[in-house]
Amino acid sequence: MSETLQPAEEPQQAETPQPSEPPQEREPVAVESSQQQDPVAAESPQQPGPVPAEAPATVAAPRDRRVLRAVLRWTAAVVVFGLVGAATAYGVTEQKRTDLPGLATESDGRWDFPAMEKPPLPDGSPAPFADGNDSETHYADLRKLVLPLPRGARPDRALAGKDGWLPTPAYLDAYEKDARQDLGQQLEDDGLRQIAARGWTTPDGTHTRIYALRFTSAAFTRIVHADLTDNVASPADAPYADEEYGGWAEKANVQYTKRNVFTEAKPYGRTAVRYAYIEAGDVIALVIQSGEAAKAGKSGEAGKAALPPRITFQQTVVLQSQLLG
Repeated sequence: MSETLQPAEEPQQAETPQPSEPPQEREPVAVESSQQQDPVAAESPQQPGPVPAEAPATVAAPRDRRVLRAVLRWTAAVVVFGLVGAATAYGVTEQKRTDLPGLATESDGRWDFPAMEKPPLPDGSPAPFADGNDSETHYADLRKLVLPLPRGARPDRALAGKDGWLPTPAYLDAYEKDARQDLGQQLEDDGLRQIAARGWTTPDGTHTRIYALRFTSAAFTRIVHADLTDNVASPADAPYADEEYGGWAEKANVQYTKRNVFTEAKPYGRTAVRYAYIEAGDVIALVIQSGEAAKAGKSGEAGKAALPPRITFQQTVVLQSQLLG
C-alpha cells in the first residue's frame, strides 16, 4: 500500500476513585490549577460530582494501557489479514466446485472466455476424486464439462450432436480413415459410455474442437489413453506429430489430471495442427486446434498453413483440465 494506515486513538479516560461518602453529603473540593480534570470522567453519569482532590495527577498508567491496546489491535489485524490471505490461496489452488477464472484475456492474445464454474453434482453423488469413489466417476453432466465458446467465436454446428451428445462415428471422423474402424471397436470393448463435444472458429481462423469421452471406470480410461498416445490412431491432417515433453504441459499442474501434448511436424498440409489428450478419472478429453492455410491470392497459389497460436492452445488445454480435475 502506498499509505500506511495509523490506528485510531481511543479517548483518554482517567481513573476516578469512588468518594468515601455519598456525593450529596459532601462539600465540593476545589482542585488546584496545576491538576487536569478529565471532562469525560467528570460528566459521566456513572461518576457524578467533581473529582476529589486526592485524584492522582499523573496519567501515565492510562497512556500505557492505550499503547498496549493499540499494539494488541494491530497484532490482531495482522493475524486476520494473514488468515484471509491463507484462505484466498487455498481457494485458488483447491478450487473445489467454485468459479473458475477465465485466464483473463490480456494483450498477449489469450481468448476471452465467459465466467465458468463446475456443474452441480446430482444429490448424493460424490465428486470424481472423493474418497470412496474408486472408479473416479464424473457424475456431473458431461456436456457441461466441456469448455464454452470464447467471446466472438463462431460455433461448429457439426459437433452439436443430438441434445448435445455426439455419436461415436462423428468422433471417429476426427481421425485418419484407416484407423477409424479399429479405434471404434476398441472404444466399444473398453466401455465407452458417452461423448460430448464442442467446437468453434475464432476471427483469426483458428479452429478448435474438444471431445470428452466418458468410460465405465478410470481403469478403462487409462488403457485407452495409453493406446491413443502411442499413435494407435492419429488425428486427421496430423499423421506426423511430435509429442512435447516437459515444458508448460507439465508445469501447468492441474490436480487429478494428466496431459499429453502433440504438435504437427513440417511440412504441413492444408492445415497445421496442435492437439492434446487429457486424462481425468473416467473421462478422456481430446483438444484439437488447427490453423488453416491462407486463401489463394492473385497469383492463384494458396498461402502456407500456420500453427495456431501457442498461447490460445495452452489456455484451452489448461482450462479444460481444470473443468475435469
